[in-house]
Amino acid sequence: MADSTITIDDIEGELVKIDRIRDVLVRRESELRYMMDDIQLCKEITRLKKELQKLVSIPDNDKSSEDRQKEEELLQQIHKLVETRDFLVDDVEFERLREKEEDKEMADFLRSKFPKNTKKKGVCCHSQGPASKLTSRAQQTSSPFSKTGLTLLKECCGFTCSIM
Repeated sequence: MADSTITIDDIEGELVKIDRIRDVLVRRESELRYMMDDIQLCKEITRLKKELQKLVSIPDNDKSSEDRQKEEELLQQIHKLVETRDFLVDDVEFERLREKEEDKEMADFLRSKFPKNTKKKGVCCHSQGPASKLTSRAQQTSSPFSKTGLTLLKECCGFTCSIM
């Protein structure tokens, strides 16, 4: 039933790997959900901006009070959606920083628990090393989305939405 060559340490190491894979998948799911929300917000903002552009193109002398009211409503809706998107981007950044810190803690744990395995078998797959620190948003050079996600976002609305 049990392979006599497998040790408890081997089993624990395998369980840790499986747990890390699960964490990576959960993170990816979360990232995809954020991207879906962002895409929907960009589409709605783009739609509202097109509608607003039609109203803005009408000369002021020819605008009715309903047109002016509609302009104001559209501006408020766009503003609200942009604020919502800003919160979304802040959430993504917060999650990225939290995950980076979790990765560092996990790497430190794995190095202490499996010192021989970390170099030989690559148990520590997401280690950022000792230089990993939480930094301010302005200091960050990487995107809160993966390159694939960022590409999707740019294709969705990056060139038409102008809020990217």
